[in-house]
Amino acid sequence: MENDKKYSDMNEHELRTEIGRLMEKARKAEQMGMINEFAVYQRKALMAKSYMIDPATIVPGEIYRIEGDEGVFFHVDYLKGRFAWGYRLGGTRAEEALPIAMLQSVKTGL
Repeated sequence: MENDKKYSDMNEHELRTEIGRLMEKARKAEQMGMINEFAVYQRKALMAKSYMIDPATIVPGEIYRIEGDEGVFFHVDYLKGRFAWGYRLGGTRAEEALPIAMLQSVKTGL
């Protein structure tokens, strides 16, 4: 895969291939005890996944579960690119941005 090609320029097949490549690198980094490198590859894969999601499926004003953070919910105020800006419920209401691939609908069947 071209390393200089932006995720926004990739088609679904290229994104899936890139995600697989990044997850394999993350696995190897974890096995070698390189935790920081592992985290970087995981985050890059998450960003690539965000480009496979239609931003229109994330609705400002709605609440979503945060993937990988059980029991924590996120209120979306607005979207900017592939990031949802808002705050975690039950916290200090500090504004933060999460890649849209981290958000899961709390509504059943979605």
